[in-house]
Amino acid sequence: QVQLVESGGGLVQPGGSLRLSCAASGPIFSINGMGWYRQTPGKQRELVAAIRSGGDNHYADSVKGRFTISRGNAKNTVYLQMNSLKPEDTAVYYCNADVLSASSGYRRDYWGQGTQVTVSS
Repeated sequence: QVQLVESGGGLVQPGGSLRLSCAASGPIFSINGMGWYRQTPGKQRELVAAIRSGGDNHYADSVKGRFTISRGNAKNTVYLQMNSLKPEDTAVYYCNADVLSASSGYRRDYWGQGTQVTVSS
């Protein structure tokens, strides 16, 4: 079973920084892309940033210039460097991966369990 495990969330003051990490493990043949989403109570999950295997990055307008997404050398990991954090960035952040399974041969999305980011003074 493919699993995504996130880490790095926490409480930070406005203007501060956090770095989220996500590692994928299990029967993975390849990962086409990875990304970060976030969700607050009563709202739909929204895309924050995504990166494709070709290196093409996409960011939500609200985080452009403040957040940076990157893949690890092993390509099974993805990071989200968050700078100049604002209270409105408070949310549960979820890691997502578009995985071609080595066991089933099927391609599907997988999700992490989520990590809480709270921006507050």
